[in-house]
Amino acid sequence: MQALFNMDAGLWEILSVFFLSMIPVFELRGAIPLAAGLGMPFPESYIICVIGNMVPVPFIMLFARAIIKWLKRFPQFDRFILWIERKVEKNKARILRFSVFGLIVFVMLPLPGTGAWTGALVATFLDMRLRTAIPSILIGVLISGLIMSGISYGFLSFLDFIK
Repeated sequence: MQALFNMDAGLWEILSVFFLSMIPVFELRGAIPLAAGLGMPFPESYIICVIGNMVPVPFIMLFARAIIKWLKRFPQFDRFILWIERKVEKNKARILRFSVFGLIVFVMLPLPGTGAWTGALVATFLDMRLRTAIPSILIGVLISGLIMSGISYGFLSFLDFIK
């Protein structure tokens, strides 16, 4: 593992970036710019952020329905549940039209309200199977990570790494 990473970044920076990429709304769209700001090298930050962003996905898909059903018992969560239901309904037609490709595109767009968390919720409520949804979400996260890395590290320096 030591050979894979340059390990220039300290443990605190690595954990900060990893856990930020797991948090909804921020995900890797917030974690990669943080990593760049902390001076972490591109390959290290990219791998850490992608892994961190993907960790919650299977759990979301396995437990989202049960958690939503349980939360509906409490009136204070009505607004949150309504937000989730609107988000799913709003994106349902687009994703259903293109299925796997639609989910990839939805997750890869570095826009507010898209990403692995929302993609996993949408896939769950569209009854997509884990073996279809998780690879689609992963591809979207990988592409989104490249887009965010290009923006955060600068496309020219990012392209130098690929050579």
